[in-house]
Amino acid sequence: MRRLDWKYGAALLGCLAVRLLPWRAPNVEPILATAMPFAKRGGAMSGFLFGAASIFLFDIVTGTAGVWSLITASSYGLVGAGAYLFLRNRESSRASYFAYAIIGTLVYDALTGLTVGPLFFGQSFVAAVAGQIPFTMLHLLGNTVFAVTVSPLVYAWITSEERRTSSDVAVIGVQ
Repeated sequence: MRRLDWKYGAALLGCLAVRLLPWRAPNVEPILATAMPFAKRGGAMSGFLFGAASIFLFDIVTGTAGVWSLITASSYGLVGAGAYLFLRNRESSRASYFAYAIIGTLVYDALTGLTVGPLFFGQSFVAAVAGQIPFTMLHLLGNTVFAVTVSPLVYAWITSEERRTSSDVAVIGVQ
């Protein structure tokens, strides 16, 4: 994981930059699409930390951190760790990322959308469910599109040094 440290940081900052775009829908962001390849390559803790750190970093930068940040960051962390469990024995493919984007989005939105409003803002559970439906539909669309476009690129980026090193060893061994 040592060689991934700078890439991990760059990916966190990249996700933050996208989330800070003023015209972006609030639930269309590349966190899950980026966390999945890091979880596949680095393990459950890598996925957990990426998801949780992405949420905390955004909340701190935007001045919106609060008790709810613990729920949303922990939830994204769990989804990031779950990405490792789902992807560890699967090929790094668009289909695998697409499938987990659906699962991860539904889990995250259920954990956060049905708890934060009712627990911290006095929202009724029925109102939370009704409001969550269009939010989750847009979140699913964004996450699945990012999963099939961004996740394979991130995985290729974070493993590119390993592939180059093993190719160099193979060439040297042949000579």
